[in-house]
Amino acid sequence: MLSAEAVRLLAVEILCPTARVIAGTSLPTLAGKRILDSRAAALEDLDRDQDYTPVVALYTPESSASLRGDLSSVGDTDASAVLDVVAELAVAAQEDGEQFADAMADTDPVARIVLMALCAQVRMLLERSQAGGIWRRLVKRIVRVEYQTFAVPTLGLRWQRVTMRFHLEIRDDDFDMDAGGLPEPIRSVYEALPAASYAKAKLGQLAAIFAGEPLVPFTGGQIDAQNTSET
Repeated sequence: MLSAEAVRLLAVEILCPTARVIAGTSLPTLAGKRILDSRAAALEDLDRDQDYTPVVALYTPESSASLRGDLSSVGDTDASAVLDVVAELAVAAQEDGEQFADAMADTDPVARIVLMALCAQVRMLLERSQAGGIWRRLVKRIVRVEYQTFAVPTLGLRWQRVTMRFHLEIRDDDFDMDAGGLPEPIRSVYEALPAASYAKAKLGQLAAIFAGEPLVPFTGGQIDAQNTSET
């Protein structure tokens, strides 16, 4: 479902605004530029001068669309999606002589406050900020938000990573079969995005995939009088 993918891509833009990146001004979260689309943190994302590096990764693991009722038309649907926002304090870990990026495995209470502050920034930007208005054009309602801590309590293992799972009611794809191109509401969102934004570039790649399919003009026909009746 493209609208679900657009929900994620717009979240990337809101958390890391293109205009601020270009201008070199401050970014709205503790993660800075480290807002990752559908991938985990890598070593090159880390700031080695700090004890840990705040990072946010976004995923869309689930989406669905269903008719509102047994007598609903094909376009009368309810759509939903799950947006996973994985916030972590990443460090360089090592295993079998190989380094990799992972969440800090420590129960430092100060680090925990930093992590939860990052989560709160994400919620504030998506749910309440003016910049998040474009995201809320796709998201009709946030049903609930779950916070899932990454830990194995029975072994005493805890990492500085939290998955915020947003359960969302969203607008379904509405295809223009005559003109083709991106379906609504993604088309309007695409047009409103900054020209150099990551989200616009990704959505633009999809536009050419959807070719139009103009209807064949109706040229007339013959009505069989035997199969009609007056009321």
